[in-house]
Amino acid sequence: MRILYIDIDSLRPDHLGCYGYHRNTSPNIDSIAERGTSFTNYYASDAPCAPCRNAMFKSRFGIHTGAVNHGGLEADNRPIGAGREFNYHRSPYQAWVDVMRFQGHHTAMISPFPSRHANWDVVEGFLEMIDTGKHAGETAGEVSDEALRWIKGRGTEKEDWLLYLNFWDPHTPYRTPESYGNPFKNDPAPEWLTDEIIAQHQESFGPMSARNVPAGNQWPDLPHEIHNREDFKRWIDGYDTAIRYVDDHVGMILNTLEEEGLLEDTMIIISADHGENQGELNIYGDHQTADHITSRIPLIMAGPQIRQGKVDEDFHYQVDLGPTLVEMAGGEPRGKWDGTSFLPAVTEGRSAGRPYLVVSQAAWSCQRSVRFDNWMLIRTYHDGLKDFPDLMLFDIENDPHETTNLVDERPEIVGQGLRLLDEWVAEQMVTADYPTDPMWNVIHEGGPYHTRGELPKHVNKLREEERHEAADRLESRHEKFQSIYNKA
Repeated sequence: MRILYIDIDSLRPDHLGCYGYHRNTSPNIDSIAERGTSFTNYYASDAPCAPCRNAMFKSRFGIHTGAVNHGGLEADNRPIGAGREFNYHRSPYQAWVDVMRFQGHHTAMISPFPSRHANWDVVEGFLEMIDTGKHAGETAGEVSDEALRWIKGRGTEKEDWLLYLNFWDPHTPYRTPESYGNPFKNDPAPEWLTDEIIAQHQESFGPMSARNVPAGNQWPDLPHEIHNREDFKRWIDGYDTAIRYVDDHVGMILNTLEEEGLLEDTMIIISADHGENQGELNIYGDHQTADHITSRIPLIMAGPQIRQGKVDEDFHYQVDLGPTLVEMAGGEPRGKWDGTSFLPAVTEGRSAGRPYLVVSQAAWSCQRSVRFDNWMLIRTYHDGLKDFPDLMLFDIENDPHETTNLVDERPEIVGQGLRLLDEWVAEQMVTADYPTDPMWNVIHEGGPYHTRGELPKHVNKLREEERHEAADRLESRHEKFQSIYNKA
């Protein structure tokens, strides 16, 4: 069995044609979806970049590995301790890629991710590791060049292989070459973000908010603030163009597989590490929350044994993918995995989902959220200097862009969500190797890595803008953390 796993950083599913997007961003990815199975409720257990990929490759939640942040103690996996074996082979901690290797697959990774985040644990089980060398600054063309060379070489030499390939273009700064142009110049932006909502965002605050979109943009004509829908269109054109540029290179890879006689026998997987808020919760071009938009990611699987033209709406985590591939290859799950196989869903169309999901974030804010029925309940423990209340409840089915917080209107749903969240945390801590929740360690280190120590700067900026009420509100929310900040 040959497996090509294409991981497209910051790719939210609702900006793909096969998930219903109105712009033609993804004709090649859409063609894969047509001959395979797409998943509509597939979520990253731990966001953002490093925690979610670490969880995916380990098939373990961040609450168990400890790797939930981008810096500090909880950016690394916790040691196993005295019970650590000579190696992880066939141990309860063995990564699923390593299991695939022992099942006879030649395993290879093309990605700058391990060096960018100093997350070398994710290479466990890979026989080859090709670093594209620009710490996520590379374009799709530079990545696909390596992929095409690999497919024409190793890909034709080996019968069974797993190639993990990593594109970065939809992650800010948008790096699509200017010569590519703007394929969406005449296409309207998504309609949900109105001038009224943008005006509310302008009155609010936070990193990567409407007044402070990510800097260092390479693509031309991107705004530095979002004042109105015209600014938003220019901004979202940069994101969508990056997706279309990656899709073009996905098409080149598919053509090469066909030319080499490999396409029909290769399983193609399209996914992402996390989604990307584009105005939702007043975050533009970043992934700072444990909400529906950052946590939900695409999953498309096509190839031998995979049902064609199907849509799976069950709840799944990204940590479930590894166990699914291992079962498909004839391997056995490992005792410490949190992921469970959903193989019957892709081969037989049978339900193999979970009753609810809990997703976490601890690098830009400290949040845990529970996704159940059509609801997403977000509990914020540390707001990461954003204008968040402690609890937010959204009807994802009717309000997927999270514009209306229903906490006060639906207290019975809030209670149900809090019960599920408490149940999940208790279950995970009972099975954890350590008696401490890594999210609370992050808070006691001074807060999430990307906003740690930044409170005075943000308060001063608000006061310089004569936005004293907002500054007072931000300061008051962080009074409870002052003893922690003083120690840190």
